[in-house]
Amino acid sequence: MTPPDKPTDERSPVLDLSGVSVAYGTRTVLHGIDLRLAPGQVLAVLGASGSGKSTLAQAVLGLLPPGGRVTAGRVTVAGHDITALAPHRLRALRGTVTGLVPQDQAVSLDPLVRVGAQVTETLRAHRLVDRREAARRAVPLLGEAGIEAPGPLARAYPHALSGGQRQRVLVAGAFAARPPLVVADEPTSALDATVRRRVMDRFAALVAAHGTAVLLVTHDFRLARERADQVAVLADGRLVESGPAARVLDRPAHPYTRRLTGAGRRVAARGTAPRASGTPVVRARDLVKEYRRDGRRVRAVDGVGFTVREGEFFALVGESGSGKSTTARLVTGLTAPTSGTVEHAPAPVRPQLVQQSPYAAFDPRWTVRRIVEEPLRARHVPGARRRARLRELLALVGLDEELLARRPRELSGGQRQRVALARALAPEPRLLVCDEPVSALDPVARERVVHLLERLRTELGLTCLFVSHELDVVRRLCDRVAVMRDGRLLESGPVGEVLSAPSHPYTRALLAAEAGPSDMPGAE
Repeated sequence: MTPPDKPTDERSPVLDLSGVSVAYGTRTVLHGIDLRLAPGQVLAVLGASGSGKSTLAQAVLGLLPPGGRVTAGRVTVAGHDITALAPHRLRALRGTVTGLVPQDQAVSLDPLVRVGAQVTETLRAHRLVDRREAARRAVPLLGEAGIEAPGPLARAYPHALSGGQRQRVLVAGAFAARPPLVVADEPTSALDATVRRRVMDRFAALVAAHGTAVLLVTHDFRLARERADQVAVLADGRLVESGPAARVLDRPAHPYTRRLTGAGRRVAARGTAPRASGTPVVRARDLVKEYRRDGRRVRAVDGVGFTVREGEFFALVGESGSGKSTTARLVTGLTAPTSGTVEHAPAPVRPQLVQQSPYAAFDPRWTVRRIVEEPLRARHVPGARRRARLRELLALVGLDEELLARRPRELSGGQRQRVALARALAPEPRLLVCDEPVSALDPVARERVVHLLERLRTELGLTCLFVSHELDVVRRLCDRVAVMRDGRLLESGPVGEVLSAPSHPYTRALLAAEAGPSDMPGAE
């Protein structure tokens, strides 16, 4: 992409926000936002959870939820006044004038539809091609997005793909009709450093080839610094700082921007948790998990073994598709191994899973009260004890009781993750399995959840199998770490040894990818 310090483009803007305010009922959530985006430019919108980033993206796409409305100003995309168009006119623009790369792959891809058909859905919906031509175009579109062997993958279903492959599918779909504007909502939050770089390299190539303007909604400051031309920082629905990416992120002028960049560095600080030496809570022996794909057997987990001891945080790290999450599901019993065993301690362990995307794991119709009480109801806990336990859990994870009547869509990302922790802790498990619990959170919310996990470990003596691609968080929280690739365990040991002096070349490559061409914003 173009260098981050290039001057503002004087051509007619693809996106022009002029004094845009958005409200839900009587509550204003965006206040007089002014932004412009020229062809081929990338504008990164940064801010903590609840700052208004997603609302801004929804306003640009004409996809504000029920009750939300633009109360002032105009949103113009490629000459179309989004704020003045009827719903059927807005639908005609989606995909052809505005493309979207959504954040949550699990929610965004239809599990019952083959990948190729989903990539070309926009082309068929707008009758730009017939079914036969759409099937033909799916393969080169996937290839453009960086998919290896796109032919076989076009016939696969989403569950057979890794996280990085699914993200590339979403990128391919967004660019399929060559829209002048693409909105990318946290496109890499679920990806490890090496896959993130490959996905964004391909994304940048598509932007350069087609002159696409990109509105990049992200909490990843490194991504914004490396990939964006301009940066806009939102706080409480207000634009507090904007300008060239390098200037804003290296020399932030506003205290809020300095706070955000400082939160990222604080999470990266090394923790001082004592090494656990308790009795084994879970022992995995020679775990193998095979799946059938295109008539052949694929090993997602291949001979993995490890022990997690009481009071220990044990990490599984590796790239997307390495087998980390599958291994976690084998440990929890949610997936049965093809061979091998998972042995729990003699007393009931009751492992509980905290998923990366609680929004996908929650029933959107349920309130917070019902979500947290669900495991207690399943165990027939009496009403009075259930209500008392609910209050204990809310206090434990730092949530106000006023949230009990809300539904998942009414919560911030950090609040949803705290609700997920409260639900997992409800049956008092001896083992908590956390699968990428903070990767989708902004730096401030991530720091709070990491601190919460540290506190829970101290107060409850928590034992945790921690799946992550974020090595800074692993350094902060975990005692021991195992590195996985292609379903195999390559090396394991104390965090301080493995991540400071790795013995395997792959671990050294992960550490190099994490460092990237530059360190955290503001670092020397």
